[in-house]
Amino acid sequence: MTLSLEGYRSYEKKRIEFGEAVTVVVGPNAIGKTNILEGLRLISVGESFRAGRIEEMVRFGEVMGRLEVLIEDAGEEIKLSVILTRGEMGGKRVAKRRYLINDVGKKKEDFVGMLPTVVFRPEDLELMDGSPSLRRKWFDGVLVQEKGEYRRSLMAYEKALRRRNRVLEAVREGEVSKYQLTFWDGLVIKHGQVITELRERLVGYINDVFSRSDLFDGLRIEYDKSLINERRIKQYEREEIMAGHTLVGPHKDDFVVVSVDGGERDLSVYGSRGEQRMAVLGLKMGELLYLEEALKKKVVLLLDDVFSELDEEHAVEVHRVMLERQVVVTTTNEDDLSGLENVKVIKLEE
Repeated sequence: MTLSLEGYRSYEKKRIEFGEAVTVVVGPNAIGKTNILEGLRLISVGESFRAGRIEEMVRFGEVMGRLEVLIEDAGEEIKLSVILTRGEMGGKRVAKRRYLINDVGKKKEDFVGMLPTVVFRPEDLELMDGSPSLRRKWFDGVLVQEKGEYRRSLMAYEKALRRRNRVLEAVREGEVSKYQLTFWDGLVIKHGQVITELRERLVGYINDVFSRSDLFDGLRIEYDKSLINERRIKQYEREEIMAGHTLVGPHKDDFVVVSVDGGERDLSVYGSRGEQRMAVLGLKMGELLYLEEALKKKVVLLLDDVFSELDEEHAVEVHRVMLERQVVVTTTNEDDLSGLENVKVIKLEE
């Protein structure tokens, strides 16, 4: 796998050839190690794991950034590209993001999932005690990598939700009749139920992984789903019109990880930092296994300076998982990977 970066973040131009097994990117803080993982993840799911706005990823002073990955799929070499802009080039408005496969433009839904990845960062601890939107984003980051129903339903649901919310505002202001909601009600119900069903399937799979693991036995995900159906839409109709937005549906979903040892403790509230790290590692291991079973191929594991956050037992578990697939690791300390064989080291220097 080869990654080329141009006009992206801190890189004017950079080409990186990764090893067949573990590649360790070593360098001091703020040298651009995480930018490499962000680029791979962007090509994987079409979204950054940290940029609030697309233009943040375009190198300062540039009007366009380009990222390319060469991968092999079923013995065929494939080039995946993402082009980033600030929304304007040559005085004309342009798309801020474009996706290409072998230099042919593609829709996002046809591009995402070509390079399946799981990323694990210290910031992922926010999955435990951060906002529900982070946990919904985690759901989406896993499930959009499966080509098919979830991705189509998520896009259709988000579009219908925006339109329905605009109609709710218009009904509240007396501009239209509430009966104009009927069409959008049907769409959000149809696609919302698909999203809920597939999120439930993911949760069930990971809970089964937990139950069969010596390390994660005792953990369980409790999925707090906001069901959407005709009865609930009718139940909340008055409140939704007053609020001007939709109050039920998967955009309101959440989950918690609980420890079932000695009672059911919500680890976001009652867990120690060590227990929360264990829970996040468990989520990532479950995510990895789920995608590999669903896609019938190995997933690229992206580890961003995680060993400084893990105790010895959990570091050993990560090392074990790394032996079985292609991995890209960033670290300030090469010794974090001591004992591993077939490791390629890339050193970034100021």
